[in-house]
Amino acid sequence: MAHNLPLCPANPPALPMGPDHPWLAPLAGYSDLPFRLLCREYGAAVCVTEMVSAKGLVYQSPGTADLLKTLPQDQPLVVQLFGAEPPFLAQAVRLLREAGFGWFDLNVGCSVPKVLRQKAGAALLGQTDLLLEIARAMLEAAGPGRVGFKLRLGVDDSRPVLPDLALRLEDAGAGWLTLHPRTARQGFGGHARTEELARLAPRLSVPLLASGDLFTAADGLRCLRQCGVHGVMYARGAMSNPAIFADHAALRAGRDPLPPDVARTRAMILRHMELAREHGCGQAAVWKMRSAAPRYVRAVPGARALRQALCRCKDWQETEEALDRFFSEAPADAEAES
Repeated sequence: MAHNLPLCPANPPALPMGPDHPWLAPLAGYSDLPFRLLCREYGAAVCVTEMVSAKGLVYQSPGTADLLKTLPQDQPLVVQLFGAEPPFLAQAVRLLREAGFGWFDLNVGCSVPKVLRQKAGAALLGQTDLLLEIARAMLEAAGPGRVGFKLRLGVDDSRPVLPDLALRLEDAGAGWLTLHPRTARQGFGGHARTEELARLAPRLSVPLLASGDLFTAADGLRCLRQCGVHGVMYARGAMSNPAIFADHAALRAGRDPLPPDVARTRAMILRHMELAREHGCGQAAVWKMRSAAPRYVRAVPGARALRQALCRCKDWQETEEALDRFFSEAPADAEAES
């Protein structure tokens, strides 16, 4: 498992956390190496990988190495794992430590059926004793404070797990916790219950990161101000606008973020494409770009037609030509983001 990383020192520096250090969330299908590098250029302090199967990593399943592809400049990086068997989670962490990775996160919130069928992800919210056994196994393999846990409120409203679960994970040695304040059954429906973040934050001595419904930097700063969390993790907001991290820094400094602008968005897309061509996974990188570019221009007239045109593109040259046609016709004063 070679990644051109130096072995993580026995006592690595603490992960950057706090109001001035926004994180990029683990985004299955999106937070690959090119996208992480793009977000870092806009100011993401820490990035989390796509969700990686612990068992797949141990058995060297096809595709796992692609999810872990990284570079020295892609640091600090947190690897998010999922699984439901403590020995496999511990072995995955040990293998990753040997390869030079130093920070880990356990997914305890994904409600995708294929994950739930493995009793992993959000299913662990209904098996808290097993979750704590996994937590202890991962922490023993990683070292104190090097593992975080991304949580939801519970499987559903009838089975809340907070604050008890958070406090028990803290006692087990968790380095930080992330809360998306919805139940697993909600998925992404309804609204994130930010009042639950405000209730949990003062109960913890470890950092609490907020996730969920942070679509703009203004949403992130409002959450910091109203909920008392230690920091924020941008997910869907970053997917549609990687510059959300620069916007966050501007607002924290008392400046207005740069307004949406087609020229800047074109530069963003071209930079993403450049990174994808250099660091992406062959043809799959072309396919990912076909879905990424329309998200960045969803409010520009013709965005739907661009998506349709990109779906017909088979290589980078055709993708570039479709984008050139789109931007040559886009109104210069159109807003790039809604």
